[in-house]
Formats: sequence, C-alpha cells, structure tokens
Amino acid sequence: MRVDDEEVVRRAHAELQADGLTFCLHLEPDMSWAEYLARLEADRRGDLFGDDGVAATFLVAEVEGAIVGRSSIRHALNDFLAHEGGHIGYAVRPAFRRRGHATEILQQSIVIARAHGVTDVLVTCDDDNVGSAAVVERCGGVLDSLVTSRSGTPIRRYWIR
Repeated sequence: MRVDDEEVVRRAHAELQADGLTFCLHLEPDMSWAEYLARLEADRRGDLFGDDGVAATFLVAEVEGAIVGRSSIRHALNDFLAHEGGHIGYAVRPAFRRRGHATEILQQSIVIARAHGVTDVLVTCDDDNVGSAAVVERCGGVLDSLVTSRSGTPIRRYWIR
C-alpha cells in the first residue's frame, strides 16, 4: 500500500464497515495514516501483538488502477488464528463483488502464503457467508469443521493443501 492510497483505502474501510466487515485491519478511528502504515509494518514483522503476534503481509488488490479489495496473509498461526482466523483473510469492496476478484485475491494470497513456508493453508469464513465459502471451495478448500468463534458466530474452517 502506498502513502497516496489513504483516501481510497479509508473510503473502502467505511464501505466494508457498513457491511459489518473490515478493510483496514488494526486501523483505529483517530489514527493518522503514518501511524497506520507503521502499524502494518509492525504486523509484517510479527511485532504488533507481542508474544502472540505472527508475521503477516497486508496487500491491497488493484484492477486497472482501482483498489477492489485486500488480503491479510498470516505466515503462521497463533491460538486465535488456528481456531477461527486462519492464514488468510480477504475482502472485496461492495461495488466490485461478483466479478471474480475474491477468487483471484485468494489464489494469489495462497501463492504468497506458500512463499512464506505455509504448505497447508487454513481459511475461515462465517457459516452464513455462502459467497466466501464458494470462493474458498473454488480455490481448493476442503471443509474441516464448523466451530463457534469467541464472539459466538459459527465459523467454517477450510484447509487448502
């Protein structure tokens, strides 16, 4: 992500918040853009959450110069990620959905995860998110289990081997 992406990324964040989702992981309402980029850098190093942190790559997806979505690729799993967060989290802005972007984002994220040594990739989604479940299955995900998140939401756990 670039310094000059602030306006469009904050707009994408607001769009997804309206859907109950998150575009900018770890973004606080009063945080400056420089602080947010520093937080992403700490996340990349695995320093964001102290001893419980894992290194993670945060990327935005662009198509013809427009930011259409994002991906967070965790290079390892801690207890929370192993239970309900998984190795990869992704999101697509509402105006760009149902065009294959989520599938492409997940496919490319799997390549990046494997480049960081992740051979078996855990991807999760809410049980009622049929669109995301279909994307994960298109990308080779095999349903492992249904668990309850810490917030009480049923979560599907898929492995991509």
